[in-house]
Amino acid sequence: MSLVQSSFSSIGELGDGYGFRKVRQAMGIEAFGVNALVFPPGQEGFPHYHDTQDELYFVHAGTARFVVDGTERVLGPGGLCHVGSTTPRSVSNAGEDDLVLLVVGASGGYVDRDGHLVDPADGERRAALGKN
Repeated sequence: MSLVQSSFSSIGELGDGYGFRKVRQAMGIEAFGVNALVFPPGQEGFPHYHDTQDELYFVHAGTARFVVDGTERVLGPGGLCHVGSTTPRSVSNAGEDDLVLLVVGASGGYVDRDGHLVDPADGERRAALGKN
């Protein structure tokens, strides 16, 4: 008999305010990386890329502006954006309401942190996101 593992939560249960919600850790996920991200209106994204992990973004609420390798696209609720690991990308809040994203990353089960800011000067601003 196999053991079925499951967990349940909500973005609201995983944190308050703006910034990252550590979904993977909170829900015991081991096969892929996953976080929720909440941006206030006007929040500009951070250009970044990964060594090996592709990312899939799902727009849960709000309006997202993606810039992927120089191409811009705006997506609303239900929108999806897939970006290959080493392709530079940023996502910003292009609307007047909070932007809520679910971000899934993986490469053959690889779930470690491998992201890099394109501009290291964005590090301080990124670290400040979510500190109220």
